[in-house]
Amino acid sequence: MDPRYDHTKYEKEIYEKWEESGAFTPKIEKKKKPFSIIMPPPNANDPLHIGHARFVALQDILIRYHRMRGESTLWLPGADHAGIETQFVFEKSLAKEGKSRFDFDRETLFKMTWDYVQKNMKVMKNQLKILGASCDWTRFKFTLDPEIETIVFKTFKKLYDEGLIYRGERIVNYCPRCGTAYSQLEVDYVEKDDNLYYLDYGNIVIATVRPETIFADVAVAVNPKDKKYKELIGKTARIPLINREVPIIADNLVDIKTGSGALKITPGHDATDFEIGKKHALATISVIDESGRMTSCPPKYIGMKVLAAREEIVRDLEKAGKIKKTEKIHHVVGTCYKDKGLIEPRISKQWFLKVEGLAKQALSVIKTKEVNIIAKKYEKIAVHWLKNLRDWNISRQIVWGMRIPAWRCDKCTNWVVTDGESPEKCTSCGHTALTQDPDTFDTWFSSGQWPYATLQTTQKGDFAYFYPTSVMNTAYEILPFWVIRMIMLGIYETGKVPFNDVFFYGLVRDKGGQKISKSKGNVIDPIEMVAKYGSDSLRMGIIWGAMPETDITLDEEKIRGQRNFANKVWNVARFILLDGEKRREINIGKRAPATSNDEDKIILKKLRGAIKMITRSLDKYRLDEAANALYEFIWKDFANDYLEKTKARRMEAQPVLEYVLGRVLIIAHPFLPFVTEKIWELKGEKELLITAAWPKA
Repeated sequence: MDPRYDHTKYEKEIYEKWEESGAFTPKIEKKKKPFSIIMPPPNANDPLHIGHARFVALQDILIRYHRMRGESTLWLPGADHAGIETQFVFEKSLAKEGKSRFDFDRETLFKMTWDYVQKNMKVMKNQLKILGASCDWTRFKFTLDPEIETIVFKTFKKLYDEGLIYRGERIVNYCPRCGTAYSQLEVDYVEKDDNLYYLDYGNIVIATVRPETIFADVAVAVNPKDKKYKELIGKTARIPLINREVPIIADNLVDIKTGSGALKITPGHDATDFEIGKKHALATISVIDESGRMTSCPPKYIGMKVLAAREEIVRDLEKAGKIKKTEKIHHVVGTCYKDKGLIEPRISKQWFLKVEGLAKQALSVIKTKEVNIIAKKYEKIAVHWLKNLRDWNISRQIVWGMRIPAWRCDKCTNWVVTDGESPEKCTSCGHTALTQDPDTFDTWFSSGQWPYATLQTTQKGDFAYFYPTSVMNTAYEILPFWVIRMIMLGIYETGKVPFNDVFFYGLVRDKGGQKISKSKGNVIDPIEMVAKYGSDSLRMGIIWGAMPETDITLDEEKIRGQRNFANKVWNVARFILLDGEKRREINIGKRAPATSNDEDKIILKKLRGAIKMITRSLDKYRLDEAANALYEFIWKDFANDYLEKTKARRMEAQPVLEYVLGRVLIIAHPFLPFVTEKIWELKGEKELLITAAWPKA
């Protein structure tokens, strides 16, 4: 054994041995308890980042532990096509070449994106192996695999046939830069300072931060309880610059204390106004198109971008004497979660999923603990979202993704929905001229079906044996995007919950507490860290000192410190094995050697306590507590205390030293898989450590 553990010599070779042994691939054994995790599929558009390394560390620890417990253990890996995120990344790569998505037809753009993703997916798979992920590569799935698409299409048709999906014209959250609508969950709300303009509408003053939308006004609303406007209800107001008369109406949704207490009603560009407009049967006018430019307004402003038009309109209102006053307002605005620009609410025809009934079922299983969300604070967040969900806009105006299997009849304009096959004729009028909807599914609609879609398309019997899965471990950031939708769709399609436990993890932040991002220049490349310090060091650095569901701080120094721990294990083994090599193989028997020495008895007692503590912590998903207990036992109790005391009586203590080392290698393996496997191998053990039995306390 070398004086120091050199990860560069061993890690690739060890991983290949694990993979070749078949240890990653479980068998369906009815007498065995199954344990399964469906990997949250990383986006197949970029190399893995440090956040991915965190989920790999957490999930691989659980997988290796349950495998050693003798359970039939499945960790199913995959990759996500990631819809708008991938198209956004790919468009940035096109821009570097001076190109745009508009330079290509749909089929060409899709093929180019597909090739880009396939190339990156190979890189991603290799990086997961570098991080030590002991997942079953024989069951790997991609969200655009044909068999996955078939299941998603069938779910869509079933929902449509049962009246839960409809095509409707409603106000949606629209990003004019990305060119697509978003659901309510994909809008980031940020605080912002803006000008609040008080405008003269003839016999009433309204306050607005969006004077550019006055041309889409169809009414002015006041609260019926507002005494100062009581006499104006039923009369008309006059829109400045265009002098169009609109009715003054009463509605309880108007906040008396906001602005002037009078609200301009613009159903085409505001969600609240849209609801008021429906209630009062008002017309809908749109003056901002899908590219974020002015339309259907005075010629002077047509074609202008929104913010430029706002400045010009404000100048014209000032010249006309129609601005009574201006004040600053601190408010919350919706922004695109991808490009961070302002969301433009607009009327659009989209596909919607009715969520009320599905959400109630999801709430019920959370309440009864059929789905057990480990951290109570996240359970409260899930309940909040489920109680406040609106109908889900599941269509996106992008090329990359699953195209919605719906065809519009050119004659009667009715829609024909299938489970993926192109229809020969319209089911309403029999006409044969049909045009497929160009929209694609929201990526969360397809990934919301991931647990059952994967297990229904892998090996025979997988779904019946491994579903519901044991635990869903994912980032708390995507609780509303993904987790609650998996629960809703899983129950709907299978009649069962998709997983029993939900175990969230937090963000990785730099040592100053800042979120890690390229723009901040504080990126920690996990593959670079593995190259320098080894996979074991990175894994321990990621889980050390913080509960999994909380954000953690990480820097290179912390990872370097855990390399010292891996070396400590190596050197302890080197000390024990080199001296004891002539006497016996490492003692991996079930029983500790008999001894009358008090120091031996103390270390054996502490070993039993450590095994008990680590086992209990892993069962409760307290991986940080388990890692801390392992560290304390190996470094303090075993190496610093006991090992030092045995040097004067080495021959007598050798059986206990070997026995404790054997147990240490097993309980440390989920955390430090590479160094422990190599030590195990160097002693000539016939079986791999990855399949060794977990010890009883």
